[in-house]
Amino acid sequence: MPDLPADYKPRSNTMKASDLFVKCLEEEGIEYIFGVPGEENADFMISLEKSEKIKFVLTRHEQGAAFMAEVYGRLTGNAAGCLGTLGPGATNLITGVADANMDRAPLLALTGQGSSQRLHKESHQIMDVVEMFGPVTKWATSVIHQDNIPEIIRKAVRVARSEKPGAVHIELPEDIAKLQTTTKPLQPQRFRRPVTDDKIVDRAFEILKQAKHPVILAGNGCIRRRASKQLRLFCEATGIGVINTFMAKGCVDMDADYCLYTIGLQARDVVACALEAADVVLALGYDMVEYHPNLWNEHGERHIIHADFQPAEIDSDYHPETELVGDLAHTLWMLNERVADNGGLTFDHSNQVATRQSMTEEIARHKDDDTEGSIRPQKVLWDCRQVMAPDDILLSDVGAHKMWIARHYQCHEPNTCLIPNGFCSMGFSLPGAISAALVYPDRRIMSISGDGAYLMNVQEMETAKRLNVNIVTMIWEDHAYGLIEWKQENEFGKHTDLTFDNPDWLKLADAFGWHGHSVENSRDLVATVEQAFAEEGPSLVVIPIDYRENLKLTERLGDIACPI
Repeated sequence: MPDLPADYKPRSNTMKASDLFVKCLEEEGIEYIFGVPGEENADFMISLEKSEKIKFVLTRHEQGAAFMAEVYGRLTGNAAGCLGTLGPGATNLITGVADANMDRAPLLALTGQGSSQRLHKESHQIMDVVEMFGPVTKWATSVIHQDNIPEIIRKAVRVARSEKPGAVHIELPEDIAKLQTTTKPLQPQRFRRPVTDDKIVDRAFEILKQAKHPVILAGNGCIRRRASKQLRLFCEATGIGVINTFMAKGCVDMDADYCLYTIGLQARDVVACALEAADVVLALGYDMVEYHPNLWNEHGERHIIHADFQPAEIDSDYHPETELVGDLAHTLWMLNERVADNGGLTFDHSNQVATRQSMTEEIARHKDDDTEGSIRPQKVLWDCRQVMAPDDILLSDVGAHKMWIARHYQCHEPNTCLIPNGFCSMGFSLPGAISAALVYPDRRIMSISGDGAYLMNVQEMETAKRLNVNIVTMIWEDHAYGLIEWKQENEFGKHTDLTFDNPDWLKLADAFGWHGHSVENSRDLVATVEQAFAEEGPSLVVIPIDYRENLKLTERLGDIACPI
């Protein structure tokens, strides 16, 4: 037998790059990928088909896939994938990916691409997808060498999950996917987030001790369960009232005396009274995309303590004197320790008590309505709250109904009312409800859409039926883009033509194999929704909504006088 060369190395075990890609996703604990395959990601799909850990959900549009992945990320804190091919497949993904990124949901956007040998020139369906995704993701990259796949996926998931969470994009060219590789998946290594410095927390605590009327402005960072738990302990010990943004609903229980409900209508509401009376605002997990500070701190009159995972965004109306930068739950724990050591804190809560009472009356104002032909938004949401348990999940689309949901649908637990509020994309709630039902099949899942938003992703009704998810989708019908009409009326005293026709909703439901219901009288709403939830598979409930209440609310908000 001849001697082996000095540089001889035994042949290593190899696998196809697309197989390695899937194994790396498995190692990261990825459970779902939603999407529409194409020719350029065929190798990836064949590899994915062999996975026993990742479920692929075929959708009817890439935008729907991205919204499904977003909702999965918002509910679990883990990333799901959304898949599209090159060109139009990638461009169809981008709206949902941008929505996830701005609403702080971890997400992996996975796209195919043509052969790397033709990316430098004009070629069929070729465009710079990575460059396109750059502005709407935390990181976007292309796999240019098959051996880099483990590092890329490890980095992508870490970046997507790290505070503030968001979207990451990975492109896999078709020729790279076919190549052999000898690298192996990297085992995920978790790390603990940095915490706030003790001296700065001491400084913040001294400011709180000197305050007379402090208030908490809770943003989306507070719906992390550890943060919500510590926030509730802090409020129980201090009695400081909590005003939450649209995305922070449920960070404290709606029934707690210190819950001051929701702010964010871009108009002065009852809740603003407590904020206006505050001398110190403790802003927790707050993002300016949720409710811009020029609407509540235009003249910089309040001392702001900023507590979040990241430093405050630079803005002339949000210039915190004190910043507690680090893990938010740990920061709140540090404050709780100081409250306990101090024997508690005492403040004048008379203003927040009056504010809560006034807003509670607002929410219940039309709970006993008995109208026919059109139903007030307030009545619909009161009844929806009655049929939904504390852990059940309501998803709002974008439109006039979103404003009513934000104001009138309050929550007991975090992540039980999902509202797109950073990027605000219509078409969110139907695909989002499908994803929520996959995550929590034993909970009641309801989506509320306007008739404008619902048709933007109506094709996912087929996906819902194919998966046979138990969801109820409610449509508020007014035959118009109601929110735009509302805003135009407020600014110009008139509105452009925003009306349209609708399909026969019950025939549409039947065509997709759904159950369908129409409610004409407000007294029938609860029974109808209960029936819809009792049915096997997806159900549609259509309501003629009375949007005359929009301008009535505007008029009432303009006349608001604070209780004390």
